[in-house]
This record gives sequence, C-alpha cells and structure tokens, in this order.
Amino acid sequence: MSIVPHQEETIRETIEDAGFVATLIKDEASEGSTQICRMGIKGMTCTSCSNTMESVLRGINGVRKAQVALATEEAEIHYDPSLVNYKRLLQAVEDTGLEAILVSTGEDTSKVQLKVDGSRTDMHDVVQQSLQALPGVQSIEIDKVLEKISISYNPDMTGPRNFIEVIGSANGSFAKLYPDEGGRESRRLEEIKRYNRSFLWSLVFTIPVFLSSMVFMYVPTIRRGLDAKVVNMLTIGELFRWVLSTPVQFIIGRRFYTGSYKALRHGSANMDVLIALGTNAAYFYSAYSVVRAATSHSFKGSDFFETSSMLISFILLGKYLEILAKGKTSEAIAKLIDLAPETAILLSYNDEGIVVGEQEIDSRLIQKNDILKVIPGAKVACDGFVVWGQSHVNESMITGEPRPVAKRKGDMVIGGTLNENGVLHIKAARIGSESALSQIVRLVESAQMAKAPVQKLADRISKFFVPLVIILSFSTWLAWFLAGKFNGYPKSWIPSSMDSFELALQFGISVMVIACPCTLGLATPTAVMVGTGVGASQGVLIKGGQALESAHKVDCIVFDKTGTLTVGKPVVVYSRLLKHMVLGEFYELAAGAEVNSEHPLAKAIVEYAKKFKDEDNYVWPEAREFVAIAGHGVKAIVRNKEIIVGNKSLMLNHNVAVPLEAEELLAEAEEMAQTGILVSICGRLTGVITISDPLKPNARDVISILQSMNIKSIMVTGDNKGTANSIAKEVGIGTIIAEAKPEQKAEKLKELQAEGYTVAMVGDGINDSPALVAADIGMAIGAGTDIAIEAADIVLMRSNLEDIITAIDLSRKTFSHIRLNYLWALGYNVLGIPIAAGALFPFTGFRLPPWVAGAAMAASSVSVVCCSLLLKYYKRPKKLDNNDIRGITIECKSKSFKLVATITIVPCSI
Repeated sequence: MSIVPHQEETIRETIEDAGFVATLIKDEASEGSTQICRMGIKGMTCTSCSNTMESVLRGINGVRKAQVALATEEAEIHYDPSLVNYKRLLQAVEDTGLEAILVSTGEDTSKVQLKVDGSRTDMHDVVQQSLQALPGVQSIEIDKVLEKISISYNPDMTGPRNFIEVIGSANGSFAKLYPDEGGRESRRLEEIKRYNRSFLWSLVFTIPVFLSSMVFMYVPTIRRGLDAKVVNMLTIGELFRWVLSTPVQFIIGRRFYTGSYKALRHGSANMDVLIALGTNAAYFYSAYSVVRAATSHSFKGSDFFETSSMLISFILLGKYLEILAKGKTSEAIAKLIDLAPETAILLSYNDEGIVVGEQEIDSRLIQKNDILKVIPGAKVACDGFVVWGQSHVNESMITGEPRPVAKRKGDMVIGGTLNENGVLHIKAARIGSESALSQIVRLVESAQMAKAPVQKLADRISKFFVPLVIILSFSTWLAWFLAGKFNGYPKSWIPSSMDSFELALQFGISVMVIACPCTLGLATPTAVMVGTGVGASQGVLIKGGQALESAHKVDCIVFDKTGTLTVGKPVVVYSRLLKHMVLGEFYELAAGAEVNSEHPLAKAIVEYAKKFKDEDNYVWPEAREFVAIAGHGVKAIVRNKEIIVGNKSLMLNHNVAVPLEAEELLAEAEEMAQTGILVSICGRLTGVITISDPLKPNARDVISILQSMNIKSIMVTGDNKGTANSIAKEVGIGTIIAEAKPEQKAEKLKELQAEGYTVAMVGDGINDSPALVAADIGMAIGAGTDIAIEAADIVLMRSNLEDIITAIDLSRKTFSHIRLNYLWALGYNVLGIPIAAGALFPFTGFRLPPWVAGAAMAASSVSVVCCSLLLKYYKRPKKLDNNDIRGITIECKSKSFKLVATITIVPCSI
C-alpha cells in the first residue's frame, strides 16, 4: 500500500504511542522507480550523431540509461520520473537541433486519446468532472484546440467505452478514438517522400549542368553557343551552370549545412560536415573562377559546378535508397503489429447469462472481462480465456509452431492468432500494452535498440574519423598543389581543362566525399535488426545485440531437467502408503501443502489429488507456515498436522526416518527415470509418490546435434542422482549435477565460466532464474514462468529444444554478416581514400572525379544495408528438418495392475 508523504510521521507517532519503537525506512524501490521513454529522432546521419545524442541524454539529471539507434532513428531512455519527465527529454533533443517525436512513455501504458466532436467550450469542465467521477480514472488532459481528451486509467476498473458513454451523456457530444498519428512506418514513408522529392528536384537542375559541362562540349554547334562571351572572359556556359547549381547547393543542399552546424555546435563532426566542405570547395572555387572571368580580359579558368551539384544529387539518391533498404530491416515489427485485428465482435448478455446481442467494435475499445465472439477464419482480438465453444487456433504467427492448437473451455488464446474451424467465445484478460503481442513487439523493439559490444569498434572509430578525413583531404590538396608548383610531376599529367591548383583541388574534394562513416555505423545495427526480426518469426525472441553476440560464442549449454529436457507436465504413476491411512485423505493433506508451490511436481500431486474429489473447484485445506525449500520440497501445517513433502535429504534434515521399504521404492523409481516423492505426516514417513515426467521427443536429437557443433551439454537438476543419471543416459548427456539448489546451479555456471567456457543456461522455472542471470546467455522456455522469461536473454516461444540450435545458428549467421559488413566498411575506406587521393594516378593515369567519389560513398551505405538484408532468407539448419517425432513410453504401476502406454507428444506451444 502506498503512503502519502505527509502521513509518514503521523503513522510513526501512532505506532510509538502504542508502545513500540518505529523507525521510518525509505523505500528504495519506490524512490528508484524507472520509466521508459521512446522517441523518434530525425536528422541523424552517422554514428557520430547517435553518439553525441546519447551523451546529451545521459547528461540529464535523472536519466539512468539512454540508447540511440542510428538504424531505426529512435532513442530509448530509462529515467526517474521524480527527477525528470519526458517533455524535458524531448526538449533536450530539440536543443541539439534535431527533431524529436514522442513514440511512447512509461506513463501511457493505459492511456487513451479521444476526439470530441461538437463539444462546447463551456462544457469541458463538466466533461472532466464526469470522467473524474469514474472509478479507475487517474488523470485527464483536455486539448481544447484539437478537441482531444487524453485519459490515463486503471484497465482493471474501467475502459474507453465507459469514457465515450460518459462524455456523450455529459454534454450530448459524440466522442470517438482519436485518429492514429502513425508510428515508425509513417515517419519512414514521410522521410522517403522527402528524399525522393529532393532528389528529383536536384535532377531538374543537375542534368542540364552535367550536359553543358560533360556532353555538349563535344557538340560543335552547341559548344560555340556555350563558349560565347557575356562579359570579358565570362561565357554563357559558365553563367548557365552557376545559375542552375546555386539552388542545388543552397536550397536542396540546405540540410547538409544545418546538419553540419548542429554537429559542430556540440563539438562533433559528422558526414554532413564532409559533404558541406566538399561541395563548398567545388562551388566557391567555381564561383571565384566565374567572378574572375567576368572582371578580367585574360583569365582562363575552369569551373566545377557539375561536381557540387552532382555530388549532392548522388548523396540524396544514396540516402533515398538507404532509407528504403533500412525500412526492410524492421519488417518483422511491422508484420507483428499487423497481426492485431482492427475490429472485434462484442457480445451482450442479459441477467440470466444468455447472449442477447452482438456488436462490431474497434479492437482498441475492448475492455477487460469483455466477452468476444471469434468466428472461423477471424483473428483473436486480445489475450483471453475460452468460455464457450471449441476450435483449433493457428498460433504460428506468434510462436512459430506450425500445428494448429486445440482450444476448448478454460484454454488461453493469444491475440493476433487465427481461429480456424469453430466458433469461440472468449473473455478478455490482457488488452493493449499488456497483451502477449504487444510485449513481443516491445521486446523486439528493445532488442533492435540495444547495441552489440562489437558496435563499440565503430563508436571508437567515429570519434576521430571525420577530423582525420578532413586532415587527409587538406594534406592531399596541399601535396598535389606543392608538387605541381615546384614541378614535382610532368605537366602532361594535368588535364587540358584545368591547371595544377584545380587538379589538386579535385583530389582533395574526392578524398573528402568518398570517406563514409555511415557504413561503419550501419554495419552492426542493421544486421542485428534483421537477425532479431528473423528470430521472432522463427519463435526465438533474442533480447538485443549483446545476447546475439554472446550466443554465437556458446560452447557449453547447461540444461535444467524438469520442463526443459522433459515435457514439464509430470503425472503421478504410483502411490504406496507405508502407514494405515485412507488414500484420499493422504492426498488431501499432501495437496494442501503442495498447492502453494509453483514446481511442476507439486502441480502433478495436486492434479492427481483432484481425482479423489467430486467437485471440480475443490478448495484445499489451508496451509499455515508454508515454506518452500528450494531444490528439496515444501513444509506446511495442514489441519494442525505438520506435512513435509519432498526428497530424501529433506526428510533426513527434519529427522524423519526413511525405512528400507521406502529406500527400495526410491531406487526402483530412479532406475525407471522417475522421481520418488516422500510424504511425512507429523514427523513419520507415511507414503511414497512416484512421478514420471517423460522426455521431450527431440531431446536426444538436439543433444546429438549440439555435440556435432562442438558444444558441450550438461544437465543440472534438483532431482536425485539416480533419476538424473537415468535421464542423462537416455538423452546422451555425460555430465550431470543432481540435487542442486538454485544458488548451486549459479555457482556451477561460474565455475564453468572460470574454466573458459561461454555458458548458456536453458531453464523454465523460478528456481532457474539465478542461473539464467549468471550465465553468459540465459534461454527461457516460453511455457515457463514470467520470472524465468524476464531473467533470460533469449526466449524460446515454442518451448521446443530445437530452437536452441536455431538461436545459436542464427547468431552465428548474423555475426558472419556483421564481420562481412565491417570488412566492406573498413576495406572501402582504406582502399577508397588512397585511390581518391590519386595513389594510382602516377602509374595508371586513373583518377576519381569528385562526383564519382560521391556516388561510391552513397553506394557503400546501401551495400552494407543490403548485405544485412540477406539474413531475411535465413533457413534453420537442415539437420532439424530430418528429426522425427517419437513416441514416449510412460510406465504406470499400481498395486493391482501394471499398464504400459505409448503416447505421442508434440512440442507444446504457449
């Protein structure tokens, strides 16, 4: 319960008045609460821009973490809302000269925006008061100009349909959802249109400039007209090129000037600086040449107006193609968002619970506990539970599992999945940002924001890349100029259309514009974006570049047993009472103690105990003083009797004698890879329960494939050594760690890491969380607990062990593309700059004109993005396609009969 600050002292005094000593303890958790703000940032051109932006955001008091992604042009900021708000963060970005667009904040997870048509200004206060009277409404903001009402609320208590109804009744106006302003995709399309428009306008001016300087000079009649004098030595052609290139330089190329100014103002240099310097050098020298020609009777010079205008045109074309390609790297998120249906069918019930009507509504108007109808061929609108009907639902778009999953009353369905052949009535449970689809989208977005450690290489290079290029460019010009001035090379090297100064200037400009910091900045994030998106489509959620990079180094995997190597749905197969007692009463006491445990073995006991009860929703006796002993079992007081349920070591620790008969039963269970559970009542061992949890069908094949990939497999479990050995032998694992507590699992991982292994941990339960965090890579089974999934770096949505191999193989493929990107980016600059500087000119006569150098620079960025896009065609290893689903044998024994049943189990989906 939260306490208002001024009440703290009053509460303390009240406690002391009662005769106790009270000390106020500050709640660090509440003080340290963190919210996440996501925003789009327009205007970043290279790694230097994104690094500068990160530094600015991290320097704000209250910001705990800031990540800026060049590839997505977005920022994710973790901040303390008590020290700073999202408006201050947006302002900080705007102050740098870039444009900030709010995407989401931690404050609007349950927020709706409504547009009110026909509302009178004097009724706004009435509307606000009516809305505030609704339970669950937390805050209201009214924009009178836009006729927009923003409402933050508790989704467990109210929802948008209630707000629309209240607004309508308050002033008779009509309220509806505010039109969606669009997200990343709409911003990308807008930017594509802007660059396309700029490029086309630049062509209108650049093509005539290019023709007049490069083509028409070879057409005698046109050349004579262009060479005609206007004033002194100034020709029509020079004046014509000057007039046409000026709008390209200063109007269409204005973005490069503003980008340069903003970067230099914050003490950094980016690609815009290189472009502005290169084009300015060409333009202003040409302008100088024109002015000299107009004022002199004998000056003969050349202009490079085509260089500046063609440079800008090619760079705009490159940016246009780059944005088109980058958009394809984030298609995975767009596809996930598109899974959510736009509408849903809402059912209305009368007092007797009979359906009396149905209505099609916008899916954003769904509220918790709504009953929705899902017809065959329609998508499920939100996460919920089936309350009526049965069908098969295709969940492949969420989990990657191709087989339709049977659904009946009580089963959970996931929003965005496809209902195939039956009608379902579902009760809405998780809506909006709480839905599984929204959480997956957020996870993939965060993964694409997170930088891989290898990205640090590009960040370090970017700090000195642009200044170094400027120095090299100036040095190139100076070297060639001095060499020409002092006859360092033959006069025959100089083209007839220029002098030694102009030749040196061309070399200097080429160096300036061929250097491309963008390729380094895009090498890693574009590959990570595509890799994480492909992983999501295959049912493998990879939480960022760090996880992706670590996964490709994995050479040792530690498996939890229950729920990971095994199906995770254990069943009771045998019971033996060692004392005279009714079996139903025995299970009632055992279930009363185990019902509070999350362990799969506990759930198996509770489920089996239900067979002795006639009621479906039987309430088990209250368990007092419940204690869960991790890795051993549980202890509780049930009906005034001390109940201990667990393994042999737990009994011995509580001085409960284990007779020989029980020892034999445990040994027999271990031989059959089953788990023996001992039950003590009032300090005396009363019974033995044998539980079987069959292996997952493909466990042995997965371990075999991992061995062929030179990856060591280890099994760790809290189960006894006998059962662990039997399971390990069956799947082909040579190293086991049995009877391990959660902290011992984490310690073992640290020992393996100390030996030089890069360790992955695969688990599904709360008790696996410490190990998942301790491992270099934590992989959580998608059907596991929320805590395990939160602690993991990779989530296997299909709960299929084969996806471990997919995750590792995908990470290896992704990093091979990252290496290829870096090889191209570094190789391009290392080879391109010397060639642009004229390294080949003395030997071959080959030189790179500035406009060709600019085209090469634009093409290099596009090529890096396209290389990353090849990951979209990733296919999982062929070895996995050859695996057959095998039958699983469970041996069930009782006093009177023995039954051996073969059951075919397919990998379960969440």
